[in-house]
Amino acid sequence: MNLGQLVRKSETEWWLPRAGKMRVPGILFATEDLLRDMDDKVAEQVANVAALPGIVTASYAMPDAHWGYGFPIGGVAAFAAEAGGVVSAGGVGFDISCGVRTIRTGLAVEEVRPKLEALADTLFRLVPCGVGSASRIRLGPADLDDLMLAGAGWAVAHGHGEDGDLAFMEERGCVAGARPDAVSAEAKHRQRDQLGTLGSGNHYLEVQAVAEIHDEPIAAAYGLRRGDVVLSVHCGSRGLGHQIGTDYLKTMLAEAKASGIELPERELACAPLDSRTGRAYLGAMRAAINCAMANREVITQFAREAFAEVFPSARLTLLYDVSHNTCKEEIHDVDGSARRLFVHRKGATRAFGPGHPDLPEAYRDAGQPVLIGGSMGTASYVLAGICGGPAFASAVHGAGRVLSRHAATRRWQGKAIVRDLGNRGIVLRSPSMRGLAEEAPGAYKDIDRVIEAAADARLARKVAKLIPLACAKG
Repeated sequence: MNLGQLVRKSETEWWLPRAGKMRVPGILFATEDLLRDMDDKVAEQVANVAALPGIVTASYAMPDAHWGYGFPIGGVAAFAAEAGGVVSAGGVGFDISCGVRTIRTGLAVEEVRPKLEALADTLFRLVPCGVGSASRIRLGPADLDDLMLAGAGWAVAHGHGEDGDLAFMEERGCVAGARPDAVSAEAKHRQRDQLGTLGSGNHYLEVQAVAEIHDEPIAAAYGLRRGDVVLSVHCGSRGLGHQIGTDYLKTMLAEAKASGIELPERELACAPLDSRTGRAYLGAMRAAINCAMANREVITQFAREAFAEVFPSARLTLLYDVSHNTCKEEIHDVDGSARRLFVHRKGATRAFGPGHPDLPEAYRDAGQPVLIGGSMGTASYVLAGICGGPAFASAVHGAGRVLSRHAATRRWQGKAIVRDLGNRGIVLRSPSMRGLAEEAPGAYKDIDRVIEAAADARLARKVAKLIPLACAKG
C-alpha cells in the first residue's frame, strides 16, 4: 500500500483523510510493515465505505485487512438508521456468521499426543467436511424454519448439543429478529442437509495446545492453563448464508437506485435500514446467524462423540463462540451520547470489554473472549475485549490473506503441506489436496505480527497463544 495517502497518528493507527464523497475519515489499524504488505485496494475500499449514507465516526480496517467484496475483509463500519443509514450485504459477506468457537477438553498435551492420529481420524470420520459434504441430520421445511428462529437452542432441544453451552455463545446462541419468510426457497434448499458440516475453504476443526499464557488472571477466568488441549471450530452458515448474500445483493442494487443512493461501486449495494428491503435482509441475515450458531453447536456434539471414543474421560465444555461476519444492532457511545447503531463487521470480531451486560457472568470482570483463528499450521490466539476500545468494540478475526487461492495453488502442493506439517508433529486430514494448497500457511500474514498490532492498537488484550496438534480441513 502507498503510505503517502495516509496520516500517521501512532505506531498502529493511520488515518485516510476525508476526500471526494467520503462522509467520514478512514482509520486503519496496523504497523507500517503490515500496511506496506496490504494491497492499495484496501484503502480504496475503506474510502468507498466511508461514502455510504448514515455512516458514523469512521470507516475502519483491522490489521488483518485485505481486499474483499465491497467492504475490505477486516472492515468495520456502523450506521445510524435515524441518519439515513444503510445495511450492505457486502459489509457482512457471503459466509454470514462465519465464526470461531473454542472448547476446553480437560486434557493435557501429554495425554493426547500418543493418540493424536486416532483422534484426528475419528474427528474426520464423524464431522463431515469438504465441498458437498452432507450431514447425518436432514431438515424438513418446518424444522429449518424453527432452526432459523431458535438458533443453537434448536440443536440443544433436539439432542444435538448441551444446554450449558448456550450461556457461552454470542447472543446465547440465538439472535432476535430472524425472519425465515425473508429467506428464499433456494437458500433453504441448500441448508437442508448441511447442519453440522464444516464446508471447505479456510474452515477447520483443530485440536490445539495452549502454548503461552500472556495474562494469567484472564486466562484463569477463561479456564485456560499452559499445556491444556482445546478444540477450535471455524465455520459459518454454509450454503444458506451464501445464497442469502447472493439474493440480496441483486435486490439491494435496485433498492439503492430507487432510494437515490449513489454507490461508489456496485459491490457496495445497500438498502436504507428502514426500507422494506433493508428490514428483509436484516431478518434473513439473522436467520443465517442462527443457522451458523446451530451449525457450530452440532459440530461440537459430533466432536464430543469423537473424543468419547478416543478419550472417554474427556469433558468438552465451551469457552466461547463468536462470529466475525455480521451486522449487529448495538448501543455505542458516540461523542458522549449513547446511540443505536448497526455495526457491520466483515472479517472482524466483536470484542466487548469488562462489565458489558451481554457477557456471561463468568467473564463479566475479564471481558469477552475474542477468538482469533490462525491459518493452517500456524498459531491461533485467545484475546480479551477491553473497555473503551476503538472501532465500536471490534478486533481482528485471523491472519488475513496475502495471496489469492489461485496464486497459492501455483506455489504449493497439498501433499507437500501434509508432509511438512507432519514433520512438525501436526496431523492433517482433508478430502482435498487442492484445498490444502489454497490454504497453505504461506498464503497468509504472520499471525503473531497481526496480534501484536491489534494489542498495540488496543483493539483487544492478549491472553493465550494456541498451537495446532491436529487439523481437519475441508
